[in-house]
Amino acid sequence: MYALRLSTDYAMTTRAHRAAMFTLYQLTILLGILLMPIALLTRQAGVSFPIHRIIGRMEAAYESTQP
Repeated sequence: MYALRLSTDYAMTTRAHRAAMFTLYQLTILLGILLMPIALLTRQAGVSFPIHRIIGRMEAAYESTQP
C-alpha cells in the first residue's frame, strides 16, 4: 500500500513538474514574440538580444521531462 502511494505521489509530482515546465516554455515563447520589436531595434544599434538562447534552454528543460 505504501509503495502504491509513493508511485501515485511521484506520478502526480512528475505531472505537475511537466505542466509547470510546459507553462514556462510557452511563456518564454510569448516573451520572445513580445520582445521581437525591441530585439530588432537593438540589432540595428549593434546589440544582440539573446532571447533565442533562453527559449532553447526552456525547450530542452521541457523535453527532458518527457517520459
